[in-house]
Amino acid sequence: MASTPKTLAVIGGGPAGLMAAEVASAAGLAVTVYEKMPSVGRKFLMAGRGGLNLTHSEDAAAFLGRYGARAQTLRPFIEAFDARTMVAWAEGLGQPTFVGSSGRMFPKAMKASPLLRAWLTRLAEQDVVIRTRMDWQGWDDQGALMFQTGEGARETVFPAATVLALGGASWPKLGSDGAWRSILTDRGVQVAPFQPANGGFTVEWSAPFRARFAGSPLKTIALTFDGRTVRGEAMITGAGIEGGAVYALSARLRDAVALDGAATVMIDIRPDLSLAALEQRLAKPRGSGSLSNHLRKAGLTPLAVNLLREAVGSELPTDPAPLARLIKALPLRLTGAAPLERAISTAGGVNFDALDPGLAMQALPAVFVAGEMLDWEAPTGGYLLQACFATGAAAGRAAVRLLQDDL
Repeated sequence: MASTPKTLAVIGGGPAGLMAAEVASAAGLAVTVYEKMPSVGRKFLMAGRGGLNLTHSEDAAAFLGRYGARAQTLRPFIEAFDARTMVAWAEGLGQPTFVGSSGRMFPKAMKASPLLRAWLTRLAEQDVVIRTRMDWQGWDDQGALMFQTGEGARETVFPAATVLALGGASWPKLGSDGAWRSILTDRGVQVAPFQPANGGFTVEWSAPFRARFAGSPLKTIALTFDGRTVRGEAMITGAGIEGGAVYALSARLRDAVALDGAATVMIDIRPDLSLAALEQRLAKPRGSGSLSNHLRKAGLTPLAVNLLREAVGSELPTDPAPLARLIKALPLRLTGAAPLERAISTAGGVNFDALDPGLAMQALPAVFVAGEMLDWEAPTGGYLLQACFATGAAAGRAAVRLLQDDL
């Protein structure tokens, strides 16, 4: 079979795939995006429900450091499509941005839907074709892409190049189910096993605590594990704990749980007070009032008070010094990671050693990989979307170079 010159198939209609399509179509390639769900950008829209965090305003060195062991690998892609580029792109679509108090950057509309609508309009103007309900099944014996349509029919396509941007394995109901892993491994591509990233952890709560506090937020706390402290918020769930502060430490916690079967994170319930200041407050006479009321006067919520009891039993220290130490360093034992499908993102995926510098697979030179399919992880805060956009743009540029060189 002969492929049609200058045609690019993008499989996956999330941020990485749509960005690859935008870059490649702007350079003159005929691009078709194939998405197995009824519409594109479903996880993108979900990410924007609480405010679409596009990127972060911190300096480049700190920004890259959020990618941990993959910082240097991702450096050229993020430097080519950095936070300023992201902001300029959004504003070019008529979506002005602002920097929040934490340094995170958002569109002023906050939601993802206006941005996605404007983006799809641009792609249509660049003649990008989007085909939904097209479930990729791999390649046939002649090297054509195989799809199962929404009607159950089989369809084959033979583009000049392909960008795979199928996501990881979190939130499978939104389309990222990781089913592509076996297709690539059967072709000899190295794919690291999926692991939950930015996910919660299980805790063996007592039945009364679970019944009373599941769904309650722990606001303005600090979590410490393995020498790193993160301030933020968390949420008590029926199975354990999740939330931004937990997600920031999730990679280290996940690895520790996998190694030892459990991990203990320390919670500072009042990070705004020093130990001495807290002890001074607790030393005030409480008269005939209960210890619980005394703790509430010291700024502890009922949830925080009962969390102390969960950690050490119903009998709390009454002396100010040990009680203050407990509030500033409450041990919470995590017994496992929450299921993969509940995680915000995933670690694992296509190994960078299986790719060339332009994100083309060495085993399949005209096939590029982008987004969360790649083996990297980052905390929430704009870093996930930034790397998805950046690698999508890089894959699109590399496809353009490949096809232009072939002409």
